Amino acid sequence: MNKLLLIIAFLSFATSTAQIRIGKAILPYEETIDGIDLTMNGAGMRSVLWIDMYAGALYLQKKSKDPKEILDSNQSMSIKLDIVSGFVTQQKMIKAVKEGFEKATFGNTKMLDERINKFIGFFSEPIVKNDVYDLVYIKDVGVKAFKNGKELGMIKGLDFKYALFKIWLGEEPASESVKKGMLGLQ
Repeated sequence: MNKLLLIIAFLSFATSTAQIRIGKAILPYEETIDGIDLTMNGAGMRSVLWIDMYAGALYLQKKSKDPKEILDSNQSMSIKLDIVSGFVTQQKMIKAVKEGFEKATFGNTKMLDERINKFIGFFSEPIVKNDVYDLVYIKDVGVKAFKNGKELGMIKGLDFKYALFKIWLGEEPASESVKKGMLGLQ
């Protein structure tokens, strides 16, 4: 009987900490945000010249392959960026985020400029290999940003979440392979 209880306990622990390997990154299959359970919709690796840079994963309440539906949704969700290369630096991240917002808004960032600048401020510390960023949208509130589990701050608004998530899920994503991965298409 004790062996059976031990096996059940082990299986419960193993399923509650399920993880998925994407290149060198190991990402959790599920996350809980403000009491809401999210499941990995998909994940992909951003590579440049055969060098893996970061793994990106999308977590949703209900899986979807439709980027428009995800972008328009006012449901809690998150994007996880797991840095796997020392080539991803603070300066390169800031530049990529600025360019991403420009593309996401078709160059019309005026309504978001103050919030974009606040978000870019979240990258004030050096970025090193194995850093993990969580960009968590909380329904009806806004985006909380975390670095290695430490909260960096909150940016209010569904419109900000739309533009931010569009960096990876839009028509001109930061990485086509990460977009396809996040949508579960590869």
